[in-house]
Amino acid sequence: MTQSNLEQISDQLDSLNSRDRLLALVALREVAAQDALPLIKKVLYDEILPVRSMAVFALGVKKTEESYPLLVNLMLSDDDYGIRADAAGALGYLGDIRAYEPLVRAFYEDDSWLVRFSAVVSLGNLKDSRAEDLLMEALNTDEIILQQAAISALGEIKAVKAIESLLKFADSEDWLVRQRLAEALGNLPSTQSSSALNFLSKDEHPQVQSAAKISLLKLAESPI
Repeated sequence: MTQSNLEQISDQLDSLNSRDRLLALVALREVAAQDALPLIKKVLYDEILPVRSMAVFALGVKKTEESYPLLVNLMLSDDDYGIRADAAGALGYLGDIRAYEPLVRAFYEDDSWLVRFSAVVSLGNLKDSRAEDLLMEALNTDEIILQQAAISALGEIKAVKAIESLLKFADSEDWLVRQRLAEALGNLPSTQSSSALNFLSKDEHPQVQSAAKISLLKLAESPI
């Protein structure tokens, strides 16, 4: 992208119209990370939350040396729980393994379910096996949204030892829970997974059926 294009985006980020600022952030998709960072920082503390949210997301996909500390600081100290959750989610996109400890801290210390949910999802994205105990705690909560995230994340980190605990969700009343289970089992090669997936492939909900059949194909390609 040319310097004049960057200057145009920069000017748009200074607009008093929040829609202009949002469009400018969208335009950063085509900008290299190092060039995008100073532009993102211009609106990282914007007065309009959707603008801030998009800027935080941009930090997760535009990986620079500053992205990680900026996101950790936002996740652990911002006053708005939505921004903290956005930062937790962006750390998953960033894929920096250093985020493991801050995400664990956010899960245990933040009082917002949304932040805790985002932390669980991102721990799955990091694919760090150290998260297994925390994810098991999330799995055993009474919050369905956390259960869904934990099921997916346990699949992402390939927590084969968690299969027995996961299988109790095969007859969950929530079809999204069953779908997440079907997807996760595709990453956990075992005879138990295959048996459960055969059961889920006959589920009453078509998306659960589809997820189970795809996972069965994955398992067929994976040694048990």
